Amino acid sequence: MISYPDKVIELAKAVRARGGRALLVGGCVRDELMGLQPKDWDFEVYGIDPDSLKEILEPLGSVNAVGEVFTVYKLDRDIDVAIPRREKKVSKGHRGFEVEGDPSMSYEEASRRRDFTVNSILKDVLTGEVIDCYDGREDIKAEVLRMVSKDTFAEDSLRVLRAAQFAARLGFDIEAETVSICREIDVTDLPSERIWGELEKLLLKAEKPSKGLKWIYDFGVAEQIFPEMEALVGVEQEEEWHPEGDVDVHTLLVVDEARKLIDDLDYPRQVAVMLGALCHDFGKPATTEFIDGRIRSLAHDEAGIEPTHSFLDRLNIHTLDGFDVRKQVVALVRDHLKPGMFYKVRDEIGDGAFRRLARKVEPDLLYRVARADSLGRNAPWIPKEKWFDAVPQEWFLSRVKELEVEKRPPEPILKGRHLISMGLEPSKQFGSILNSVYERQLDGEVTTLDQGIAAAKLLLKE
Repeated sequence: MISYPDKVIELAKAVRARGGRALLVGGCVRDELMGLQPKDWDFEVYGIDPDSLKEILEPLGSVNAVGEVFTVYKLDRDIDVAIPRREKKVSKGHRGFEVEGDPSMSYEEASRRRDFTVNSILKDVLTGEVIDCYDGREDIKAEVLRMVSKDTFAEDSLRVLRAAQFAARLGFDIEAETVSICREIDVTDLPSERIWGELEKLLLKAEKPSKGLKWIYDFGVAEQIFPEMEALVGVEQEEEWHPEGDVDVHTLLVVDEARKLIDDLDYPRQVAVMLGALCHDFGKPATTEFIDGRIRSLAHDEAGIEPTHSFLDRLNIHTLDGFDVRKQVVALVRDHLKPGMFYKVRDEIGDGAFRRLARKVEPDLLYRVARADSLGRNAPWIPKEKWFDAVPQEWFLSRVKELEVEKRPPEPILKGRHLISMGLEPSKQFGSILNSVYERQLDGEVTTLDQGIAAAKLLLKE
């Protein structure tokens, strides 16, 4: 049973009291019809002018005007309210629209500007009436995305990316004519924030992001704006498990495995893991060779750093909520083979290697990407007896937890204030002494403050 927030009902009643009609529209109606509880609510208000609409909203909560070319009122955090509008394409680019609001517009005309039929359905929360001008309910039942109007769909290039992310999130197929038009649309006009907005939803909100990424390839989007992804097509894997050998297919499997591992993470770290999984083999196109009768991709981890930076530049990804996502993603790409490498020499490798690795990348995130990479080799067409396990990655996680470095490196025991208490004055020598003692701490030679001070004194004598 779907529940409506009190404020949703209050808004609809307040609009009705002024002679208008507030109708839910878009994703919240679609989700309700699919039996899902909506998290956000979009209203289209008929019969009320914009100024009067703001007066109606102000007693209900915090009201902010948002939107680039047309005012949308945001009530608190989860309710968007607008009047019906018509859009006319007047120039190139995603923003090249002339927008006109019209409270007297018909439901059919207002719904016609929507992207897909499943997003064009209106609902009156006070009467329960559902207004479905373009058979969106039938397409929900058929689990298919269909454009509302072929005459206007191609005017907004963002809809190509929206088709891919909705197909992934909803698990829907895409109707043939809609696919055909998506393949013809130039998406190079899209700004980075809009590209990332759709890719983020595809990666984080879909159970199987690979379904949307396949459409990214099929529509030609990768060819147009993601050359790092496009370069993976046709590159053979160094392993023999894949009969076709393409790195792009392996990457899609890895992304799906990574998606299973992020629900317990905060948002910035979810982004880091998913982008790390997507970018982890970006170095293979430049390093894959046929050597001694085998396909090899030597040093593809290091080679992936530059194309990963380029990819993140296109998305304008840097810091999110104070967390350096870019730094972590690049480190995940560079070090994604380390858990497996450490496992191979597990009887020889010291604790210091794990502690030093934690200075470069968050080991818990590295474990997730490495595990996804390993399990991403288990394609459905490979006999299960030949599937890979994640034993090396589980061993790695156990070790970093044992050393308490799964989230961050050890805090230095010896600090500058301790050197000052020894009678030293701040100088360039400070950094050298602190670094040397910290290196010994990483190797387990210094485990207490007294040992740290003793090591510093010995360094001073030397």
